[in-house]
Amino acid sequence: MTLLDYPGRVACTIFIGGCNYRCPFCQNGSLVLTPMEEPEIPQEEIFAFLKKRQGILDGVAVTGGEPTLYSELPDFLHKIKDLGYDIKLDTNGTNPAMIRHLAEEGLVQKVAMDIKAAPDNYPRLAGWTEPADQTEAIFKKRLEPVFETADFLMQGLIDYEFRTTVVRELHTEKDFREIGRWLKGAKAYYLQAYRESDNVILPVFSSYSREELEQFAQILRETIELVEIRGID
Repeated sequence: MTLLDYPGRVACTIFIGGCNYRCPFCQNGSLVLTPMEEPEIPQEEIFAFLKKRQGILDGVAVTGGEPTLYSELPDFLHKIKDLGYDIKLDTNGTNPAMIRHLAEEGLVQKVAMDIKAAPDNYPRLAGWTEPADQTEAIFKKRLEPVFETADFLMQGLIDYEFRTTVVRELHTEKDFREIGRWLKGAKAYYLQAYRESDNVILPVFSSYSREELEQFAQILRETIELVEIRGID
């Protein structure tokens, strides 16, 4: 049970393995790097769990990894929705067609999209590596679906939030000034303090202080309606 993963709902969280990013600060490293070694929960067990808790839980947060990698996702979410649950999807935004489909079919009620960094800093944050002579063109192409997803969400057809896990060694003030210009007019943006854990892909990072995060939040508030800080006392 969680009150944090789906704000406003008493929810449970379903983790789906596999990801097309390799963010070095990712907290779910085993789900990204070795998903086949993680315990697998049969769908029958998931739905039995949800049926038993109807009237107790009212939301399901689906996260990863990156759930939109899988063509079976709509059918899976449809079964959850048929049990009466609202669904929140966490995504890196790299599959805009899937996200649009889920929203238009009413299969998700909220989308939380991770914004890794300012666009020119995305390769470093997402763990992208390509041959040097092809890097700029490939990186630009990789960003196109991220831009498309953000644009779709900002149309306001579905509840959404943007969020960034802020890492001292990877983000600077420049990131948030550029993000503020990119996502000008967005509904809600959350800065999440980085936290070390045993499952981080590359455990060499640290967090900014609350005061420093507040400075970044103030920059974003110049162009974004709601900006708040999560994950730090």
